[in-house]
Amino acid sequence: MYKSKHIQSVTEQIDRTAFYSLGDAIALLKELSFVKFDETMEIHMNLGVEPRHADQNIRVTTTLPHGTGKEVRVLVVTAGPKEKEAEEAGADYVGKEYLEKIKAGWTDVDKIIATPDMMADLGRMGKILGPRGLMPNPKSGTVTMDIAKAVKEIKAGKIELRVDKTGIIHAPCGKVSFEQEALEENVREIYNTIMKAKPASVKGTYLKKMSLSTTMGPGLKIDHSTLR
Repeated sequence: MYKSKHIQSVTEQIDRTAFYSLGDAIALLKELSFVKFDETMEIHMNLGVEPRHADQNIRVTTTLPHGTGKEVRVLVVTAGPKEKEAEEAGADYVGKEYLEKIKAGWTDVDKIIATPDMMADLGRMGKILGPRGLMPNPKSGTVTMDIAKAVKEIKAGKIELRVDKTGIIHAPCGKVSFEQEALEENVREIYNTIMKAKPASVKGTYLKKMSLSTTMGPGLKIDHSTLR
């Protein structure tokens, strides 16, 4: 397979068999970034859970201390006085009229928040919203009457941590341009949240593997004992 000079250079500077400390991994990924845009740094955690079992299908939220570095576009589907509340809180799109746009295929947002009375209509659009991860859910705090709080938390860096069908959690933990300390604190927040969410029914090793990567960069294995 053809490899560009950049990729070859990066490959020569890493050891794919090694386990890096959190600080060393972040420093190396920042150093190896060669693209002209601000890459997202991502964490990947392979858990010893069985997502098919309801009590092990982990789905929790946390707010990153330093945010994700991404401007999150928020749609609030509601009506009446809650519309003004959403607008004042900083929502990008507000109103039940967006239901028709969604039905027509519009999904140009990152998060959708809804009041409970709107869920009957949104539920009918599961085939559109579900695959894109946009369906509001009480567990993630996106179905609520406290619209202002939900909007502000998401804008401030609240993310959802959800295990996929293979037992892996993928989540953004900031941008390469973030200070080293900020990235470390964001990663530790995600790590601590997942460790606290360990189901009582899990037997054996809970956190099997953990790695960090950037949008265009390599993945580095993390010695997660350095996070304790």
